[in-house]
Amino acid sequence: MDYLLTHRTHPTAEEVFEALVPDIPTLSKTTVYNTLNLFVSQGAAAHIAIDPRGSRFDGDTSVHGHFFCTKCGALHDVFFASPPVLPLPEGGHAAECAQIYYKGICASCAGKREK
Repeated sequence: MDYLLTHRTHPTAEEVFEALVPDIPTLSKTTVYNTLNLFVSQGAAAHIAIDPRGSRFDGDTSVHGHFFCTKCGALHDVFFASPPVLPLPEGGHAAECAQIYYKGICASCAGKREK
């Protein structure tokens, strides 16, 4: 959890594993996946499925959206002045969460493209 809270890059489980295994040589990928899924099930982290290359995780569970750069793969937080009000699904469905995603070219990549 400390890694998620101090690395605001929305890491994949693989990135968490690679970062932690030098200090915890007995760590397994299964443990990382299970722990991240436990954090998500307990509301301590968010699972973000915007990246086509794999799941990402976010230790910030405040109301916010995400912007995914389709060029470099960076995932940025998007904070709102006031939380958006999304309509509830019709048909008696009980939504447990809603996520707002944007996809496009980030400012850094757009700047590189203009030069």
